[in-house]
Order: sequence, then C-alpha cells, then structure tokens
Amino acid sequence: MSTLALPLALRVGTSSVLLPVPAASPRCQCPALTPSPPQTQLSINVYDYNCHVDLIRLLRLEGELTKVRMARQKMSEIFPLTEELWLEWLHDEISMALDGLDREHVYDLFEKAVKDYICPNIWLEYGQYSVGGIGQKGGLEKVRSVFERALSSVGLHMTKGLAIWEAYREFESAIVEAARPIAGFLSPFDREQTFDSQLEKVHSLFRRQLAIPLYDMEATFAEYEEWSEDPIPESVIQNYNKALQQLEKYKPYEETLLQAEAPRLAEYQAYIDFEMKIGDPARIQLIFERALVENCLVPDLWIRYSQYLDRQLKVKDLVLSVHSRAVRNCPWTVALWSRYLLAMERHGVDHRVISVTFEKALSAGFIQATDYVEIWQAYLDYLRRRVDFKQDSSKELEELRSAFARALEYLKQEVEERFSESGDPSCLIMQNWARIEARLCNNMQKARELWDSIMTKGNAKYANMWLEYYNLERAHGDTQHCRKALHRAVQCTSDYPEHVCEVLLTMERTEGGDLGALPLAWGTLEDWDIAVQKTETRLARVNEQRIKAAEKEAALAQQEEEKVEQRKRARAEKKALKKKKKTRGSDKSKADEDDEKEWGDDEEEQPSKRRRVENSVPPTGEAELGPEADPGLSGSSAPAAAEPPSEQKEQRAAARRRDVPRVLHDSSKDGVTVFVSNLPYGLQEPAATLRPLFEACGDVVEVRPIYSNRGDFRGYCYVEFKEEAVALRALELDRQTVEGRPMFVSPCVDKSKNPDFKVFRYSTALEKHKLFVSGLPFSCTKEELEEICKAHGTVKDIRLVTNRAGKPKGLAYVEYENESQASQAVLKMDGMTIKENVIKVAISNPPQRKAPEKPEARKAPGGAMVPRQIYGARGKGRTQLSLLPRALQRPSATAAQAENGPAPPPAATEVPKMSNADFAKLLLRK
Repeated sequence: MSTLALPLALRVGTSSVLLPVPAASPRCQCPALTPSPPQTQLSINVYDYNCHVDLIRLLRLEGELTKVRMARQKMSEIFPLTEELWLEWLHDEISMALDGLDREHVYDLFEKAVKDYICPNIWLEYGQYSVGGIGQKGGLEKVRSVFERALSSVGLHMTKGLAIWEAYREFESAIVEAARPIAGFLSPFDREQTFDSQLEKVHSLFRRQLAIPLYDMEATFAEYEEWSEDPIPESVIQNYNKALQQLEKYKPYEETLLQAEAPRLAEYQAYIDFEMKIGDPARIQLIFERALVENCLVPDLWIRYSQYLDRQLKVKDLVLSVHSRAVRNCPWTVALWSRYLLAMERHGVDHRVISVTFEKALSAGFIQATDYVEIWQAYLDYLRRRVDFKQDSSKELEELRSAFARALEYLKQEVEERFSESGDPSCLIMQNWARIEARLCNNMQKARELWDSIMTKGNAKYANMWLEYYNLERAHGDTQHCRKALHRAVQCTSDYPEHVCEVLLTMERTEGGDLGALPLAWGTLEDWDIAVQKTETRLARVNEQRIKAAEKEAALAQQEEEKVEQRKRARAEKKALKKKKKTRGSDKSKADEDDEKEWGDDEEEQPSKRRRVENSVPPTGEAELGPEADPGLSGSSAPAAAEPPSEQKEQRAAARRRDVPRVLHDSSKDGVTVFVSNLPYGLQEPAATLRPLFEACGDVVEVRPIYSNRGDFRGYCYVEFKEEAVALRALELDRQTVEGRPMFVSPCVDKSKNPDFKVFRYSTALEKHKLFVSGLPFSCTKEELEEICKAHGTVKDIRLVTNRAGKPKGLAYVEYENESQASQAVLKMDGMTIKENVIKVAISNPPQRKAPEKPEARKAPGGAMVPRQIYGARGKGRTQLSLLPRALQRPSATAAQAENGPAPPPAATEVPKMSNADFAKLLLRK
C-alpha cells in the first residue's frame, strides 16, 4: 500500500468517513467553488484530460463524495486512468467500504483498473485486498484466483514480479502454519487431503518461481532450501540454473531501462526487438505492456503491438482488448480505428457493435481531412463484404448505398467546413461506389451518374480520371459510351491531351467493333474521320496555347532582363559620378595613390573563402581623427579647412581603415567559442554590452566584435569562454533581445570543413503535439496567447515568430504536452477571433527545407576533372564579375588551336599571381 497523507473528515449522512487527500495539494485551503472552473471547462470540452484531474482533486477537497465518484466514472469512460489515479480512487473506496456490497463494488473497480495498463502495484493491492474477504463465501477461491491472474499478467516482470510471487507464497504459507498444530491429530487420509496438499501448494509456488528469470533469484533459492524439509529435487535445480542463464541475457536490457529516463521509448524498442527474436509470446506481450505504460500516447507502438497480436496470437478477447485500449489512448490516430474495425470483423463481432465503434471514430477529432476519408473507406469496405451481390436487392445492399451517400454528405458538410477541404479531391469514395454499381450490381446507369458528378468537381481536366472512366465503360459498358467518354476527354483534358487522343484513335482503329452488342456500337469510317478531326483540332489548339504561353514567358523574361540592365547602368552611372567627385581637385600622384588604396580595400572587403579573419576594435578617439591629424593624407600644403566635406569624410575613413588591425581567427578554439549575429549595427560598445550577458553563463575570455574597414560595427562578433561547457550553456541565450533585436547565438563552426552543419534548431517535420497559428495580430503577446491556449491543455512552450529586427510576423508555434491536447486545441481554436483577427490553427507540418546543391565537378576540354566554381545559394550574383582587365586577357592555347588542329600539351611553367593592386597600377599606366 502506498503511503497516504493526513485524512480529511467528511460528513456522509450521519456517519463520519475518513477520506485521504494529498497533504501537499495547493488547493487544501481553497473554499468550496460552485460551480468550479474545471466543470465549466469540461462543459466546453469533455476531452480535456487535465480538467478532469483538477475537478476530481477539487471535489475531494470539498467533500463531495457522490460528485467525486461521478467525476471519476465519467473520466474513466473517456480516458484510461494512470496507476496513480486508480490507486487514489481504490484507496478512497476501500476506506469507505462497510459491508459485502461495498466490497463487491471495490472488486469491480479493481477489475476495471487492471484492464487499462499492466500495473504490478494494482495487482498487489488487489491480491492483498482480496485476502481481507477470505472469511466470506468463496473467499479462499477468490484470493487464489486473483493471485493466479496476477502471475499470468505480471509474474514474468523481472524487476516487479517478485513482489507478487512473494505475496502469494506468504498467503499459502500462512495457511500451512495455521494448519500445522492440528496436523498431528488428523487421520492419514485427512492429513493428506488438507495439510499435505496445502504444503504441496507452497512447494509448487517455489518451483514455479525459480524456473522464471527474476531479480534476486539467489535469495529465493536460499529461502526455499531453508524452508523445505526435504532435499530440493534435481529437476528444480536444473530449471533454476537455466533461469539464471536467461537472466544474464536479459540483464543488459533491464539495466539500460533502469539507467535511462522516462519514457525510454528507444530502450523499450530495443528490448522488444530482442524478445521478438526469442519468440516467447508471454514475454513479448509483457514487454509491450511495460513499454505502453510509459508511452501510451505513441500510436506506432500500439500499431506494432496490435499487429503482432492479429498475426500471431489471434486470441479474440486479448486482441479486441488491446485494440480498444489503443483507440482510447490515441483517439486521433485513424490507423488505430481502421485496424480496430478490421479486428472486430475478423473475430465476428456483432454488426451493431461495429457500427457504434465507427460512430465513435467519427467523433474522435482527427487532425487531417484525409483521415476522415480513410475511416469512411474502411467502414464502407466492411459494409461491402456483408452484401450478397447474387441477390438483386437486400437489406445489406441498401445499407451500403445509404452509407455511401452519407459519406459524401459528411465530407461535404462536416469535414469541408472544418478543414476547408473535403480530403477527397480525387473522389475516391465516389469512384469506389461507381465500381461497385458497375461490376457487382450491373447498374451502369448509376455508375455513369456518379462519374458525371466526379467530373464536375474539377477532375475533368485530368487525363487519368477520364481513362479510369473509359476503362470502366470498356469492361462493363458499351462502345457508344466509351466513344462518348473519350470524345469528352479530348475536349476537356489539359494535362496530357496527346495521350487521350492516342487512346481514342487506338480504340477506333482496333477495338471499335468488339465492345458493343448493338449494331449502333460498331465502329465505322465516319467514326474514324470524326475522331481524327477532333484530335487534330484539339492538338492544334493545345500547341497554339503552348506557343502563346511560351511567348508570354519569354516576354516576361525579357522585361526582367531589361530591368536588370537598367539597374546595372544606373549603378555604373552612380559609381562613375562618385569616382569623378572623389578625384576632383587631385593631381596624378594622388590619383595613383588613392586608386591603389581603393583596390586594396576592395580586396579586404571580400570575405575570404580560405580562412576567417576578424577585425579588432578601433581605439576610442582614433576613430574621430580629423584630416589635420596627418597632413600627408591631403597630398598638398593647402589647409584642411579649405577641403570639400566629401574629401574630409574620405580622409577620416582612410584613417580608420589604417588603424583597424586584422586578426586571424584561431579555429582551434571553436569548441569554446560561440558566434553571435543579428546585433544592431548602431551598437556603440558591443564588447561592453555583451560581456555581462554572457558572463552569466561562465567565465568569458574575450568578446571580439567584427568591424568593417571603415571602422563600422558589422552586427556580429565572437565570444570566447574558458570552458566548452560554458560555451554550450551560452547557446541558450539564442533569440534574446539586445536593444530591440533578437540576438542569434550559434556554435562556431567552419562551414568549409562542415558543409552539412545546420544552425536551424527547430524541427521541419510533422509534430502532432505542436500547433502552427497564423493570422495573429501583431500586438498579441506571448502571455496573451498562452492564456488562450492553456484552456485546451498543458502548454509546454510558445514561440512567436519574428523577423530579424525582432518585429512580430503574426505567426506562432504552440507546443502541447501530447497529441490529444493538440488535436482538441485545433478543433476549438481554428477560426477563433483575437483582437478582430481571425486566426488559423493547424498541426505543425513545415514544408521541407531544400538542401543546397553540392558543387559538382566538370571536365576540362583536355579531359581532366576541374572543380566547378562555387556560387552562393542564389547562384551567380550580378556583382560577381571578373576583375581581370581586358588588356590582360589572353586567349588560351586550347582556344587558339581549336580551329587549326589539336591543342598542344600544356606548358609546365606557371603564370605568376598578381594582386589587385598590381592590376590597378597596370590600368593607370594605360
């Protein structure tokens, strides 16, 4: 029995009942609430798990015994209860059981409790409680029955099964000790019937237990040796040694489970794989049940378990019980409902029960429109298999047709209203109905009506839809309708008109006279001429439309190219004007010097592809140096005040460029360094501002802001720590706001050496426990959104999406504790109005992020493989121009020999490399 807190005296009628409640509950001093907030919440959403729990706790504090029972009963009908909730309920009822009728009620509760999950503690409580009723009629048989069922359920549990074995054995041993004083006074026959048979029960329990691999087996064997008056049989010792060997095989998996943290799904999966290889059904069932206790909200685990039972054990009660528990734990998973319907049909469950189960599936709250299509198809397939199509009409056939009609209406009204789509754009349900009418009911008229409806729902433009209808007519109709369908297809198809035209001509050429029984159905020369004329006309129109579309696309491309050229000319004119102003009033020598500096600066501005280079912070005050600080900059003896403002600005920038030293980044310290970006460019003292933030994580060695050659802060920096653990903690500061902008903190990784490294830390796959909310007002805060979302479940995290400037984009991601809460939140919040904005809520399923293409190799004219030039993610930019002047460009030897014959082998001499400054000097000499 688990330890209970202080009891609370409750008045029930004229008697005082002690009801244990948690002493640490935060609601212990709360007054009675009428009505309580959880009740109000449950009236809105009955599937709110946490509200059920809160209501039960609150009613226990108020002393509402009848209401507590009703609340627990209602919750147990909707959800399976955890071990803690069941034990709390059982302890309350046990403390209030006064007579045999109350005891039977407690027995019923125990029977419900052991069906939800496999819980050794509940079985132990059940066995111990049944011992208290041993004095009643059939009490002894009841105790033994409970303990035997407990051993069948959890007796193989390596870590917790020992307690059940010991409790059962102690019970039987107590009966032996009670009978021992009178055993000497009994006749040999009575002694054999009572005492000896009871003694054999204890021996049997010892032998059964020692044949099973359990923890502390050695202690059990020693206890048996001490208790037994006779030597232990050799067969028992052999089974015991065999069990010890098995225990050694299982120990690594058990120890892994003990060391791991819940829910330990990966560890359980490995354990299940091991048990599946061994193939013991009882142990496989046990490990599945153990895994589901901690992973009851994982649909894939339920699917794997039910699939094993369906294919291997095939025990009706066990299979249906697991399927029922699966849909109660994960009601939002359509695959579990479909499998449940199949299992019920497979085991011959009554039709009314299957229909009721299907109705429950429709109200389960699926998260996608296609889920409803899938469950309808599963139910319609079941109804089709019930029909005897040899009869022209039957009750089952009418029920099938009625279900098809209801499915179409349900998808149109219920599903389309909720998801803005029916989930069945290709009309698969209608196609299935048409096939049944044509093939099984010989009702082509109904099939044609259905296909007319399919085509009017936007499917007439697809060739595959017309060919599907044509094949149906070809198999069950006549040539006349086949021809009519293909003629309509030729006129309507827009994706593959050539294929449809080819099918029409093929039919008229080879099969026109074989499909129909009436003379009107036979193909004639007139039919062939009509088909050729229609196909030629249609294909000519299609080609004309394609030519117009190509011309339009080419015109748009030309307009875009003209815009690009205009932007290029505008930039060139602006650059020439700027250069003209810069060189005005300067002599030839100053122009040479300034041009050389400009080329050198351009070289510094280009980001290095071979190594990362950092700029150190310019000393305070040096950035404010005026032109008079260095008269040599002016190039003349004229006073500084007489110089134009643009020249003064250029000289100050040149001074800053000269005073900013360049520091190589030490890549060996990447492990203790983080890269900080998206900082405000106007940050005056980046190092002084950022150091206190990062010192909260640990010792900071250095904060290295990056400056441009003009001395302006470039919005990013490196922060170096003493220890790698501190650097890892610093990553938690990602997205923290610095002067109104979210600061990005990422590991310091050289992407040239690690091209696959991804900084994006959010999942891009389907997350069924997380919601994507769009259409939020920009003024909506995280706290306001959390207040709305927590009404539908436990909110673990909320992330408002912002741009690089920290401004909200009206989007958010809301993470719930489990998939059930998320699916219910979608039902309640989608279409909600917040501050006059209608929001959209869906399960988070971001589009796949396209991986950048890897650079490929290409062949040189001589056949050697040379690397392709690497451009950015957007391809070659407009500013990615060659800096080699035309005067220095020389045709290659290969190009020179292309017209006159084969190229000579390349020369062994290498062309000396020239810097940008050398190119500048060559240009200025022309």
